[in-house]
Amino acid sequence: MSATLLAGISRTTEPLTMLRRFLAADAAVTGANGLAYAVASAPLGRLLGVDGTLLLGLGLFLTAYAACVGLLAARPRPPRTAVTLVVDTNILWSVLSIAALLLWLDPTAAGAAWTVIQALTVAGFAVAQWSALRATATE
Repeated sequence: MSATLLAGISRTTEPLTMLRRFLAADAAVTGANGLAYAVASAPLGRLLGVDGTLLLGLGLFLTAYAACVGLLAARPRPPRTAVTLVVDTNILWSVLSIAALLLWLDPTAAGAAWTVIQALTVAGFAVAQWSALRATATE
């Protein structure tokens, strides 16, 4: 991902600010998704064709994960190791989402589309965060 594209998306050319904004966006999106899964697991489960208990567990996990990523984003200089862990977790989530879709889940059409969309979104966060993290190394 080019620095120009990152700067446009994050509305800054300052790598550390980019990184913190990408982490904060990840936390907000993941937190909203997690809360929706946790609060409305039964109706969302029916819509997506996914077990409501599974969504509840994922929702609780995602809400806690989002809180951790949000705390990391709030740090003036997020530790490189912690950011790398977030990037790795996001990549793993994306891969496992697609694997679950292909190997395990039997979702509705909406559920299949949602699984792909969220996997691509999470992968996008990973790429943006990794690129911004790499750019901070040159500061």
